[in-house]
Amino acid sequence: MNFKSLLYLVVALLATTALQAQDEDFRKKAPEGGPPPRIEFGEYQQFKLDNGLEVIVVENHKLPKVTFQLLVDVPPKAEGDKVGMAGMAGEMLSRGTENRTKNEIDEAVDFMGASLSTSSGGAYATALSKHKETLIELMADAVLNPSFPEEEFEKLLQQQLSALALQASDPSYISSTVSDVLTYGEDHPYGEIETKESLENIKLEDLKEYYNKNFKPNVSYLAFIGDIEVDEARSLAEKYFGDWEKGNVAREFYPRPKAPEAAQVALVNKDGATQSILNITYPVNLKPGSDDAIVANVLNTILGGGLLSSRLNQNIREDKGYSYGVRSTLQYDKVIGYFAAGGNVRNEVTDSAVVEMLGELKRLRTEPVSEKELNSVKSFIFGSFARSTERPETVARFALNIARYKLPKDYYATYLEQVEAVTPERIQEAAQKYLLPDQAYIVVVGNAGEVAEPLERVAPVMMYDKQGRPLDKAGLTVPEGLTAMDVIENYIEAIGGREKLESVEDMSMTMGATIQGMALTMKMKQKATGKMAMTVEMNGSVVNETRYDGEKAMVS
Repeated sequence: MNFKSLLYLVVALLATTALQAQDEDFRKKAPEGGPPPRIEFGEYQQFKLDNGLEVIVVENHKLPKVTFQLLVDVPPKAEGDKVGMAGMAGEMLSRGTENRTKNEIDEAVDFMGASLSTSSGGAYATALSKHKETLIELMADAVLNPSFPEEEFEKLLQQQLSALALQASDPSYISSTVSDVLTYGEDHPYGEIETKESLENIKLEDLKEYYNKNFKPNVSYLAFIGDIEVDEARSLAEKYFGDWEKGNVAREFYPRPKAPEAAQVALVNKDGATQSILNITYPVNLKPGSDDAIVANVLNTILGGGLLSSRLNQNIREDKGYSYGVRSTLQYDKVIGYFAAGGNVRNEVTDSAVVEMLGELKRLRTEPVSEKELNSVKSFIFGSFARSTERPETVARFALNIARYKLPKDYYATYLEQVEAVTPERIQEAAQKYLLPDQAYIVVVGNAGEVAEPLERVAPVMMYDKQGRPLDKAGLTVPEGLTAMDVIENYIEAIGGREKLESVEDMSMTMGATIQGMALTMKMKQKATGKMAMTVEMNGSVVNETRYDGEKAMVS
């Protein structure tokens, strides 16, 4: 190779290296985002029947499927000593009508391969479009002609009591229950909780009275979604819901719940728990469609609303390793909204996790969010919002929200433009208004013997029972010198003494656990003579059975 050729080769290599370096720099820079798209929703039609029923039709003919959703927008009402009444009334609608028994309703639904459910908030049904008229007639029969059969009421009551008994030991359910009571107050509809006593107070006549007073077309919305034409939807709505008689639905007013004056720990003891369930919560006055609603959503997404890179997750999960994940919610509501943030953490870091979570709330109040972080969150919202609008159910939900909350017609069409307009200054203003780390209920369900004392360094600790009623902390203190044998001896004495204990001839024991989502149950029966029988069940099926008659054993 001569000198000139070598020179050209060196120049080419230098040029290539320079281009690669420039390309590397280019790839390190994130591309600038474009303007937010204006969402073009699928067309929907809206009209009102003479009885006041608002009807929304969202056509989508891609699949031969149709969905009917009836929303009965009953104003919140306190149920007093009969909490659970509204829910039971709603469920009873599909358990028998003046024209069909529950079995006949179930058989008709199964024959169509459809689904039909009713609740205190209305009804929902879906099926292939060829069954649309049969299905809506069935749904209308359930909503307009319920017979409230006595035998179905008794079955439902027992089911509710059984479900409540199972939930009573679930830490997540306990946390939710206590949080509701403290956030709203036990006299507010949102703060009332079901108990065995409240369910047993409910009579069949109470359900009928609730239905007759509240299920009215002039507070209701009927949505048709899927493979159906507007004219056909109008005809079906008139035919099956046109004779539904309108009436006045009483609206009751309650004092607005307020955040506590100072932060406090509400501790519910769960003996033997190796981790605590945390929930930092308080009420917020945030209405749907208000000037703050969209800013609050952006704020919450930054804090802990669904992003793995949210501040709470980055701190509690990624940096500290205290939890597999934590989340936050800043929820609007027509009556009263709420803030909540929490997750599951190990006992030994319960107090530290609370301090770190409260610290993230304070940081958003005092430090402006960077443009880079804000733009990243906006991009996430843009993407998730745009994807959600591909589903006709989303279009129907947006249309229902516009009608129900009296939102501007273009509220969702311009939603992303409103998100784009959110600035760091507005985020900080919203944080100062809605993030209240010094006025929060810090609900902790966990082993009080291990977490109570450390939590005292965070905020004053008050003990509560599983229903949100205050308890005396004194009972948590272990008397000096008390041993495990002392506890056993005291217990034996409390149940009648050793003589009574030794007189027992038969003993039955049932133990349960959950392994990878499957229910494991062990049942053991034993006699003083030494005979024993034990079965092990997995999801209700016997997987092992052992018997011993005192001399021989059999295992199957």
